[in-house]
Amino acid sequence: MARKLSGVVVSDVQDKTIVVKTTTRKTHPIYGKSYLVSKKVAAHDEKNEAKDGDTVTIVETKPISKQKRFALDAIIERGHEDVELKKTEVEAEAEAKLAEKKAQAEAKKAEKAAKTALESEEAK
Repeated sequence: MARKLSGVVVSDVQDKTIVVKTTTRKTHPIYGKSYLVSKKVAAHDEKNEAKDGDTVTIVETKPISKQKRFALDAIIERGHEDVELKKTEVEAEAEAKLAEKKAQAEAKKAEKAAKTALESEEAK
C-alpha cells in the first residue's frame, strides 16, 4: 500500500513540482522525550494547483524523476497569502506628504523649464 503524507507546501516555484515539508513527532529511545522531525519531500503537481502555505496530502507513486516519488493527492486547506492589511492613519499621512512633495517637485521642474524656454526665446 502506498504511503500517504500530509504537510505544508514550502515551495511551488518549479513547474509541476511542489516541495512539501512533513513533520513527525518522535520519542527518544533512552530519554523518552518527544521531539519534532521535519523532512522536505518533492511531489508532482500536474495542474500547478498548490501554492505556498497550503496544507496538502501527498501519496507515494512510482518514481517520476530523480527526486520525485510522491504526487499531490488533495489540498486540505489553502494558505493565507491573500491577506490585505489596512493602512494606519500615520502611513496614510506619510503617503499623502510624499505625494505632495512629488507634486511640488514636478511643479518646480515645470516652472524651471518654462523660465529657460522664455530666456532662450528672449536671447534670440
